[in-house]
Amino acid sequence: MLWVKAFHIISVITWFAALFYLPRLFVYHSMTDDEISIKRFKVMERRLYQGIMMPSFIITTLLGSWMLYDYAWQAYSTVHWLHIKLILVLVLIAYHFYCGHLVRVFAEDKNTRSDRFYRWFNEFPTVLLLGIIILVVVKPL
Repeated sequence: MLWVKAFHIISVITWFAALFYLPRLFVYHSMTDDEISIKRFKVMERRLYQGIMMPSFIITTLLGSWMLYDYAWQAYSTVHWLHIKLILVLVLIAYHFYCGHLVRVFAEDKNTRSDRFYRWFNEFPTVLLLGIIILVVVKPL
């Protein structure tokens, strides 16, 4: 089970790297007017989402589910920190798929939001990460 946990942590780190970087690309893309840069951002966003973010998400989810299955039968009903962590993970998954939606919005040149929106949007996974890490390490409930 330690190998599963190790690879889960590796995939979480990779997933979060993409979750932090993709919205930053949205910031720069939303500020760009020249066609060459716009095309470059579209390629970068698509490749990041499809090539790194999605595989990392899938591996993270599969390994996390494996650990949850192994752990859940022993103590799930009495471990309240885990319930809250899973809610935060579900919110993170929704954020992930909303990022995918935004990749398509930018690909179709239909973005209507400002760089300021994306700067704030970029901070959201940080808040979730802090909550998840604190719950997993401190186990306050």
